[in-house]
Amino acid sequence: MKAVVLNGSEKGTSILDGAYKSILDELTALGWDVESFMLHDMKIHHCLGCFGCWVKTPGICVIDDAGRDIVKKVIRSDLSVFLTPVTFGGYSSELKKALDRIICLISPFFKKINGEVHHKHRYDRYPRMMYVGVLPRADAESERIFNTLADRNALNIRPPAHASGVIINNQSKKEIREDIQTLLRMVEVEK
Repeated sequence: MKAVVLNGSEKGTSILDGAYKSILDELTALGWDVESFMLHDMKIHHCLGCFGCWVKTPGICVIDDAGRDIVKKVIRSDLSVFLTPVTFGGYSSELKKALDRIICLISPFFKKINGEVHHKHRYDRYPRMMYVGVLPRADAESERIFNTLADRNALNIRPPAHASGVIINNQSKKEIREDIQTLLRMVEVEK
Protein backbone atom coordinates (compact mmCIF):
# COMPACT_ATOMS: atom_id res chain seq x y z
CA MET A 1 0.00 0.00 0.00
CA LYS A 2 1.24 3.49 -0.86
CA ALA A 3 0.83 6.62 1.23
CA VAL A 4 1.65 10.20 0.31
CA VAL A 5 2.22 12.76 3.06
CA LEU A 6 2.03 16.43 2.15
CA ASN A 7 3.74 18.40 4.92
CA GLY A 8 2.43 21.96 4.89
CA SER A 9 4.82 23.32 7.49
CA GLU A 10 6.13 26.80 7.00
CA LYS A 11 9.87 27.24 6.57
CA GLY A 12 11.70 27.64 9.87
CA THR A 13 8.90 26.30 12.09
CA SER A 14 8.74 23.03 13.97
CA ILE A 15 5.10 22.90 15.12
CA LEU A 16 4.40 19.88 12.89
CA ASP A 17 7.46 17.83 13.83
CA GLY A 18 5.79 15.57 16.43
CA ALA A 19 2.74 14.82 14.30
CA TYR A 20 4.86 14.35 11.16
CA LYS A 21 7.17 11.85 12.84
CA SER A 22 4.24 9.98 14.33
CA ILE A 23 2.48 9.72 10.94
CA LEU A 24 5.62 8.39 9.26
CA ASP A 25 6.35 5.97 12.13
CA GLU A 26 2.80 4.58 12.26
CA LEU A 27 2.49 4.06 8.50
CA THR A 28 5.95 2.47 8.29
CA ALA A 29 5.12 0.15 11.21
CA LEU A 30 1.98 -0.93 9.31
CA GLY A 31 4.15 -1.84 6.31
CA TRP A 32 3.11 1.03 4.06
CA ASP A 33 5.37 2.50 1.39
CA VAL A 34 5.44 6.18 2.38
CA GLU A 35 6.48 9.11 0.20
CA SER A 36 6.66 12.47 1.88
CA PHE A 37 6.77 15.97 0.42
CA MET A 38 8.03 19.00 2.33
CA LEU A 39 5.96 21.53 0.42
CA HIS A 40 7.91 24.65 1.45
CA ASP A 41 10.98 23.20 -0.27
CA MET A 42 9.17 22.70 -3.57
CA LYS A 43 8.36 25.10 -6.38
CA ILE A 44 4.58 24.99 -6.55
CA HIS A 45 2.75 27.83 -8.23
CA HIS A 46 -0.69 28.96 -7.16
CA CYS A 47 -3.66 27.63 -9.12
CA LEU A 48 -4.55 30.13 -11.84
CA GLY A 49 -8.23 29.22 -11.88
CA CYS A 50 -7.92 29.01 -15.67
CA PHE A 51 -9.87 25.73 -16.05
CA GLY A 52 -7.06 24.44 -18.29
CA CYS A 53 -6.84 21.21 -16.28
CA TRP A 54 -10.51 20.65 -17.04
CA VAL A 55 -10.78 21.68 -20.69
CA LYS A 56 -7.33 22.04 -22.32
CA THR A 57 -5.38 19.18 -20.72
CA PRO A 58 -8.01 17.16 -18.80
CA GLY A 59 -6.63 15.85 -15.52
CA ILE A 60 -3.28 17.62 -15.91
CA CYS A 61 -2.55 21.15 -14.71
CA VAL A 62 -1.29 23.48 -17.43
CA ILE A 63 1.44 24.67 -15.03
CA ASP A 64 4.44 22.37 -15.39
CA ASP A 65 5.99 22.38 -11.91
CA ALA A 66 6.18 20.20 -8.78
CA GLY A 67 2.41 20.55 -8.38
CA ARG A 68 1.95 18.14 -11.28
CA ASP A 69 4.13 15.55 -9.57
CA ILE A 70 2.15 15.86 -6.36
CA VAL A 71 -1.15 15.36 -8.21
CA LYS A 72 0.19 12.16 -9.81
CA LYS A 73 1.40 10.84 -6.47
CA VAL A 74 -1.90 11.66 -4.73
CA ILE A 75 -4.12 9.92 -7.29
CA ARG A 76 -1.83 6.88 -7.42
CA SER A 77 -1.70 6.52 -3.63
CA ASP A 78 -3.94 4.45 -1.40
CA LEU A 79 -3.82 7.11 1.33
CA SER A 80 -3.07 10.82 1.11
CA VAL A 81 -2.24 12.62 4.35
CA PHE A 82 -2.50 16.40 4.48
CA LEU A 83 -0.55 17.83 7.44
CA THR A 84 -0.76 21.51 8.30
CA PRO A 85 -0.53 24.04 11.07
CA VAL A 86 -4.08 25.29 11.61
CA THR A 87 -4.23 28.90 10.45
CA PHE A 88 -7.45 30.72 11.40
CA GLY A 89 -9.17 27.34 11.21
CA GLY A 90 -7.74 26.58 7.77
CA TYR A 91 -4.69 25.18 6.04
CA SER A 92 -1.24 26.74 5.78
CA SER A 93 -0.55 28.63 2.56
CA GLU A 94 1.87 25.84 1.56
CA LEU A 95 -0.74 23.10 1.85
CA LYS A 96 -3.47 25.29 0.35
CA LYS A 97 -1.43 25.74 -2.84
CA ALA A 98 -1.01 21.97 -3.20
CA LEU A 99 -4.67 21.22 -2.44
CA ASP A 100 -5.85 23.84 -4.94
CA ARG A 101 -3.78 22.12 -7.60
CA ILE A 102 -5.46 18.74 -7.07
CA ILE A 103 -8.71 20.17 -8.44
CA CYS A 104 -7.80 18.50 -11.73
CA LEU A 105 -8.54 15.13 -10.10
CA ILE A 106 -12.26 15.84 -10.32
CA SER A 107 -14.41 16.61 -13.32
CA PRO A 108 -15.70 20.06 -14.26
CA PHE A 109 -19.17 18.52 -14.51
CA PHE A 110 -21.60 18.38 -11.63
CA LYS A 111 -24.13 16.10 -10.03
CA LYS A 112 -26.41 16.31 -7.03
CA ILE A 113 -25.40 14.37 -3.93
CA ASN A 114 -27.76 14.47 -0.97
CA GLY A 115 -29.37 17.64 -2.34
CA GLU A 116 -26.03 19.43 -2.86
CA VAL A 117 -24.16 20.09 -6.08
CA HIS A 118 -20.69 18.51 -6.30
CA HIS A 119 -18.17 17.68 -8.99
CA LYS A 120 -18.35 14.33 -10.70
CA HIS A 121 -15.41 11.97 -10.39
CA ARG A 122 -12.84 11.97 -13.17
CA TYR A 123 -11.32 8.63 -12.14
CA ASP A 124 -12.70 5.30 -10.94
CA ARG A 125 -10.40 5.16 -7.94
CA TYR A 126 -9.42 7.75 -5.31
CA PRO A 127 -7.19 7.44 -2.25
CA ARG A 128 -8.38 7.61 1.33
CA MET A 129 -7.70 11.08 2.73
CA MET A 130 -6.55 12.10 6.19
CA TYR A 131 -6.35 15.75 7.23
CA VAL A 132 -4.20 16.50 10.29
CA GLY A 133 -4.06 19.98 11.75
CA VAL A 134 -1.75 21.13 14.53
CA LEU A 135 -2.52 24.00 16.90
CA PRO A 136 -0.05 25.63 19.32
CA ARG A 137 -2.73 25.47 22.07
CA ALA A 138 -6.30 24.27 22.41
CA ASP A 139 -8.80 26.38 20.45
CA ALA A 140 -12.20 24.72 20.05
CA GLU A 141 -13.42 27.16 17.39
CA SER A 142 -10.32 26.76 15.18
CA GLU A 143 -10.57 22.99 15.59
CA ARG A 144 -14.26 23.01 14.58
CA ILE A 145 -13.56 25.16 11.52
CA PHE A 146 -10.62 22.98 10.46
CA ASN A 147 -12.61 19.76 10.72
CA THR A 148 -15.55 21.31 8.85
CA LEU A 149 -13.25 22.54 6.07
CA ALA A 150 -11.56 19.14 5.74
CA ASP A 151 -14.91 17.34 5.70
CA ARG A 152 -16.31 19.66 3.04
CA ASN A 153 -13.17 19.32 0.88
CA ALA A 154 -13.37 15.54 1.17
CA LEU A 155 -17.07 15.62 0.33
CA ASN A 156 -16.30 17.26 -3.02
CA ILE A 157 -13.68 14.63 -3.90
CA ARG A 158 -15.56 11.76 -2.19
CA PRO A 159 -12.67 9.45 -1.29
CA PRO A 160 -13.57 5.94 -0.10
CA ALA A 161 -12.81 7.08 3.48
CA HIS A 162 -11.62 10.27 5.11
CA ALA A 163 -10.90 11.62 8.56
CA SER A 164 -9.73 14.86 10.08
CA GLY A 165 -8.38 15.78 13.46
CA VAL A 166 -6.40 18.37 15.33
CA ILE A 167 -3.37 17.77 17.51
CA ILE A 168 -2.29 20.26 20.15
CA ASN A 169 1.44 20.97 19.94
CA ASN A 170 2.09 20.41 23.66
CA GLN A 171 0.61 16.90 23.70
CA SER A 172 2.93 14.09 24.73
CA LYS A 173 4.43 11.78 22.08
CA LYS A 174 2.13 9.04 23.35
CA GLU A 175 -0.98 11.24 22.98
CA ILE A 176 0.04 12.31 19.49
CA ARG A 177 0.67 8.69 18.49
CA GLU A 178 -2.75 7.66 19.85
CA ASP A 179 -4.47 10.49 17.96
CA ILE A 180 -2.72 9.48 14.71
CA GLN A 181 -3.65 5.83 15.29
CA THR A 182 -7.30 6.86 15.79
CA LEU A 183 -7.30 8.84 12.53
CA LEU A 184 -5.70 5.92 10.68
CA ARG A 185 -8.42 3.59 11.99
CA MET A 186 -11.06 6.08 10.83
CA VAL A 187 -9.68 5.90 7.26
CA GLU A 188 -9.56 2.10 7.55
CA VAL A 189 -5.77 1.83 7.77
CA GLU A 190 -5.00 -0.92 10.27
CA LYS A 191 -2.79 -3.97 10.64
